[in-house]
Amino acid sequence: MLYVDIPTLADLTALASYRGDMAVSIYLPTTPVTQDAAADRIALKNLARDALGQLEAIDADKARAAALFERIDELEEDDAFWAHQAHSLALFATPDTLRSFRVPNALLSKVEVSDRFDITPLLRATTFANVAYVLALSEGAVRLVEVSPDLPATTVKVAELPRDAASAVGKASVNNLSQNTRVSGGKGQKVLLGQYARQVDRALRPVLSGSDIPLILASTEPLLSIYRGHNTYSHLVEPIIMGSPDRLTDSQLAEQARGVLDSVYRDEIAALVESYQAVAKQGRASADVAQVARAATMGAVGTLLVDIDAALHGTVDEDGLVTFADHASASSYDLLGEIAGRVIRTGGRVLGVRKADLPGAGHVAAILRYAV
Repeated sequence: MLYVDIPTLADLTALASYRGDMAVSIYLPTTPVTQDAAADRIALKNLARDALGQLEAIDADKARAAALFERIDELEEDDAFWAHQAHSLALFATPDTLRSFRVPNALLSKVEVSDRFDITPLLRATTFANVAYVLALSEGAVRLVEVSPDLPATTVKVAELPRDAASAVGKASVNNLSQNTRVSGGKGQKVLLGQYARQVDRALRPVLSGSDIPLILASTEPLLSIYRGHNTYSHLVEPIIMGSPDRLTDSQLAEQARGVLDSVYRDEIAALVESYQAVAKQGRASADVAQVARAATMGAVGTLLVDIDAALHGTVDEDGLVTFADHASASSYDLLGEIAGRVIRTGGRVLGVRKADLPGAGHVAAILRYAV
């Protein structure tokens, strides 16, 4: 089982806004297998030692640095913490605070020392959170299953959700309708299934209201298409879980749902790349780091795609002017994380992706609100 702490938008904003005398960001791959966690703890020690060396190189305050690394040492010694891990760990340490996030994504080892945090690798976890609802719908039963990255799948209690199609429409069956009924045959069946679908949709509204979590449909025809015609939840996704859901447990539905989510995310990235290419002809897109930094500072970036595995170092001034550095040091910081933070603070959307998902050969791709 993975133990996951997905940062919220508020968490990202707070991390991106931090400024102080010293800030250490550490990313390392971890294992959810408790007996293998010793290697991860050693890796953390080595990364912390690297960070300490960078602080010593700039003659940072020794007492403050000692306080910072005491926090990391305490975490390294916490057996209970290391017994519950996911695939990667992100740490953000100052002399006064330590924040940790366990994420399901496989991230590269990385340490950054500066006056601010590096949030770039963390963006992958917030871009694709791997949460969903599955509506398991058949003529004989219906249930809503909640899928999350860190907990077992569970059936959600939904008030007024009908038990099955027949009870929803007050019939013994929605099949084999007699000619004496007002509707009969295949047409009559579709009418009754439509009534069933409307009742299900109506019962789900209070549960899904205000949510943007994807809803995945597990059903078969003709009910599958009938439900789509009556659905009012705007985040019902196109891909489905094929076959009768009655034969699948909640955990089996969750396993298939994660494959559906992967497909949804691929389609989302492809649509953004297509949008980028379209607006580039109007001067409203850029893959140039210096230009994107300036646009982010102006609040002109609506959507930003960032290569989570890249590391470009330097500084960005208050006007958005970039000065590149040859290598990482405590006197510079990760430019991509800084740009992402500026986009977040000005209400833009940031997605952490792999380089192969980016249009062009750069490490960023920005869709602008207006040409700059």
